[in-house]
Amino acid sequence: MQGHRFSKFVPAEQTGNNKFDQLFDIFQQLLLMTSGDVSEAMSWLSELDRQYNLTNDSYGIGDFFDDLKKKGYISEEKREGESKLIMTPKAEKSIRKSALDEIFGKLKRSKSGGNHHTPYMGTGDELSSDIRQFQFGDTLDQIAMTESIKNAQVNHGIGDFMLMENDLEVVEREQKTTTATVVMIDISHSMILYGEDRITPAKKVALALAELIRSKYPKDSLDIIVFGNDAWQIQLKDLPYLEVGPYHTNTVAGLELAMDILRRKKTRNKQIFMITDGKPTCLKEGIKYYKNSFGLDRKIISKTLTLAAQCRRLEIPVTTFMIATDPYLKQFVQNFTKVNNGRAYYSNLQGLGGFVLEDFQRNRRKNMK
Repeated sequence: MQGHRFSKFVPAEQTGNNKFDQLFDIFQQLLLMTSGDVSEAMSWLSELDRQYNLTNDSYGIGDFFDDLKKKGYISEEKREGESKLIMTPKAEKSIRKSALDEIFGKLKRSKSGGNHHTPYMGTGDELSSDIRQFQFGDTLDQIAMTESIKNAQVNHGIGDFMLMENDLEVVEREQKTTTATVVMIDISHSMILYGEDRITPAKKVALALAELIRSKYPKDSLDIIVFGNDAWQIQLKDLPYLEVGPYHTNTVAGLELAMDILRRKKTRNKQIFMITDGKPTCLKEGIKYYKNSFGLDRKIISKTLTLAAQCRRLEIPVTTFMIATDPYLKQFVQNFTKVNNGRAYYSNLQGLGGFVLEDFQRNRRKNMK
């Protein structure tokens, strides 16, 4: 790691906020970039303090470290006779909230308790702006009093006021639905090649999406899988510690696992988000791996496109976030997207979160029949 990787998290100037909060914001970013290594994150924070004077004479890095322990964000764990600093569940939750604020901070909070809107009307828990005539089964809280009284006056006159059933109008309720989402994260070696950290933004977006679903759409499900030579599912608590490996890119394995997870979901609305920066370069055939890193391999691409078509038949759109600009890779993604009838973005890392949020909401509405 180089120091300049972290300098972008340092405020241009320290204002009147609590010193602990200022340092903690930076520390959370460092924890993601160091894959949850508390000691390494503290070392880099000390280096940033040396370069940018983050602390002052009354509050130093030692004070911050003590406060982290007092507030329950870090603890010491003995492993094989040695003490190791670890993040606590409180710190993991704080990182998710921080990611949510950073990535989706402009999103307006819903008062409905956590469901997405659809263009269809029916049983639900939030009133819409549409008015219709009263029907058996409508509840009193749905009655549009102004419109109903106006109808009574027109139908029966003002002098002898009566409000009859056929005068009543009600405010329609919006039907709600749930969505099952799988996020696929590429952890092949290319995600940290060429001096660009691509895995940290991918982790941050997944954390933000997870916290959004937990807080705003609790009836939805989110599953996270990673893919390199193979694909496997990880728990949300494992996400901050995720690292890339010396892997090729087995997109087929990732799609197969994602489809298997979504087949078990009862909800109709299903979607896959795939965050990757490279071409598919690997297949598993029995116990052996078929690999080709030197271009778009016809055998690998054919199998990948076959799975894209299967997802389309199952009405599972795949939104691909391609963190690469090579023309031949764009052509592959375009072909994949056309076969799947999904969407694709050739995103810079800064715009990734906005695109994810946009399609997260769009895909739900589009899939509802």
